Amino acid sequence: MAMAADAIRDLLLATFDGAQVEIIDLAGDGNHYKAVIVAPHFAGKTRVAQHQMVYAALKGAMDGTNDAQLHALALETKPL
Repeated sequence: MAMAADAIRDLLLATFDGAQVEIIDLAGDGNHYKAVIVAPHFAGKTRVAQHQMVYAALKGAMDGTNDAQLHALALETKPL
């Protein structure tokens, strides 16, 4: 089952308190999203480290298994 944009946003905001999070449905199918996350948590971190933090915040929803709820997620991360 696909993951709703609100569920993605909620998971990210639970980890990145005070962040600005925008979730965009890229294909209109509820399966291919882009997340734009601006958070103070990213200050001083490399882009790779920022993306790793986002994947950790998603708590396995995009772990590459057949049961993963999130199929595709493009990331744009920026420090606040």
